[in-house]
Amino acid sequence: MPNIALELGKQAASFGVKSAYGEPQDVDGVSITPVAFTYSGFGGGSGDGAEGGGGGGISVPVGVYVRREEGLRFEPNIVTLLVVAVPFVWVAGRAFSRIIRALKK
Repeated sequence: MPNIALELGKQAASFGVKSAYGEPQDVDGVSITPVAFTYSGFGGGSGDGAEGGGGGGISVPVGVYVRREEGLRFEPNIVTLLVVAVPFVWVAGRAFSRIIRALKK
C-alpha cells in the first residue's frame, strides 16, 4: 500500500505558482491573467494497522493582470477587497474610539 502522506506531498509540491496565477486568456483582444490567494494543507498518519490521510485548501480570487496596448495593469477583485476591508475597518474603528475615549479623560 503506498504511503498516502508522501503521495499528497508530491502532488502539493506542484501547486505553488500554478495555483496562484491562472493561464492567460485572450478576451476581446485583451490578455488577462487571473490571480488568487491559495492555501492548502495535508496530513496523514498510521497506527495499529490503520492508515489515513486528508487535506484541504482554499482559493480566494484577488484580481487579474490585464495586458493592453498601453501596458500591464493589475485590477483587483472589489468583492474580495470589501470582504478583507470590513474586519480591518471594524478593528480600526474600535481602536480609534478607545483612543479618543482615553484622550478625553
